[in-house]
Parts: sequence; C-alpha cells; structure tokens
Amino acid sequence: MRRREARIGLLFVLPVLLLFLAFRFGPAIAGGLLAFTDYTIGAETSWTGLDNLQRMVDDPLFWRALRTTLIYSVLAVPLSILAALGMALLVRRSFRGVKLFRSMFFLPVVTSLVLAGIVFTWIFSADGPWSSLLGAVGLPSGSWLSDTTLVVPALVIVAVWTRFGFGMLILLARLQDIPRELEEAALTDGANAWHRFRYIVLPELKPALFFLAVIETTVSFQVFDTVYVMTGGGPAQSSYMLVFQLYDQAFRYFDFGYASAIGLALFVMTLVVALIQRLTLGRDR
Repeated sequence: MRRREARIGLLFVLPVLLLFLAFRFGPAIAGGLLAFTDYTIGAETSWTGLDNLQRMVDDPLFWRALRTTLIYSVLAVPLSILAALGMALLVRRSFRGVKLFRSMFFLPVVTSLVLAGIVFTWIFSADGPWSSLLGAVGLPSGSWLSDTTLVVPALVIVAVWTRFGFGMLILLARLQDIPRELEEAALTDGANAWHRFRYIVLPELKPALFFLAVIETTVSFQVFDTVYVMTGGGPAQSSYMLVFQLYDQAFRYFDFGYASAIGLALFVMTLVVALIQRLTLGRDR
C-alpha cells in the first residue's frame, strides 16, 4: 500500500518535476557549458576552454562590477534583516489594527520592482522630496542618483524598502512559535527587555536569520531591476553591478560565452558565501 501511494504521489509530482528539469536545471547546465565556449547568435559555436574565465580575470570592468556588488550587498543584507527584525518585533504583539500594519509592511514585497524604481527615481531626483527634506534640515541637497558616492546607498534604501516585508513575515512566524512562558519566567526573575531578547528570542530566531541571510545575499548578488530602471549602471559606472555586466555582454554585445562565464562566477561566489554563512550562523543546527 505504501509503495502504491508513493508511486501515485510521484505521478502527481512528475509534471512539475519535468518542468523544473526543463526550465531550471537544464538551462543552468547549458549556461555552465556556454561559459567554456565562444557562442554568438547566428555564428558557429567553438570550444574555448578557460579563455572566457581568463578574460574575466583580466577584465577591470568585471572587478569594478564585483566591488560595487559587494559594497551593495554588505550594506543591503544586514540593513534588510535588521529592518525585518525590528518590524517583526513591532507587530508581534496583538493590538488594535495590527493586521493592517502587517499588511502595509508586506505591501512593498508584492510591488513591482520596476514601479518601485520609477517612484524612487523621482524621490531621489534633484527636485524630489528626499532632496527637499535634506535641504530643509541644512544638509547638502541634490540628486543622489547623479552622485557617484551616494548612488549605491540610494539603491540600498530601495532594496531595504522592497525586501524587509518578506523577512518580517518569516521572523514573525518564528516569533509566534516561541513559548510565552519562557519570557514570562525571565520577566519574573527580573530580566529586562534586552536580556529577554538576547538570551531567549535571538537564539530561537537563529535558523530563520540564517535562512534570511542566505536569501538576502542571493538577491543582493543578483540585483538588476532597480539598477536598470534607476541608474542604468551610472553615473560613470558607479552602480555597475555584476548582473548588469552579464546583461550587457549577453544582450548588448551578444557575447553569450563571456556572459555565461560571469554568471558561472556569480553562482560560485553566491555558493561560497552561503557556505560561509552556514558555518558561522547555522553551525548549531
């Protein structure tokens, strides 16, 4: 009976499994193989070995894009997780209107990144509300998207706004599973709010925080939509990210072999960072 049920279950899963193999796993393997070829649409494909990887190592634009991507990720990942944690703690308790606040905080997650990019392009423009606010408090005003130093922080703000709601939902689900008796007992013993958070809440959130760290790092390494809409990689390539370079090589210069090599390097870097996070944040579980 169990074997029959397993076969029936596999039969139902099989269509989705085939679609996954055809449209996810298959293209990933094909992309990895293209990294070792000279492939252009309409031209003959030739095997080049490690030439594309050597070209990537010698390409100063690649290292600049990698540096910008790392700076963006180092800023965006912790800020997104901290914002998610703060909002999860804020809406954890039951009070009037808490469901409305949870919905409002989650709304940016389901907002189109292109739409968010258009709106924030206006916000960070020279005549936008952000520049007006800075000028009102005596700080230098102007367009952050035209400043080579401030363009990446502007993109980070957009990233935090569009992504913190997802992390809030994950952490909120974990917070609601923590027994209230633990905190009540600690409160009875005289523990203050910080001690309750540090010794009771934070250890229970560790698996969820590890999950968020991996997801946020992956998303940050693959940022493209907001960069394409808001800056186009400028000004002076100061917001030129790895995925934007991949896009340029593939769909502007039609050099799919080199673009696949950049994608392969991005995959390896993401995997290495995830393993490091696993060893540091998730070593207990």
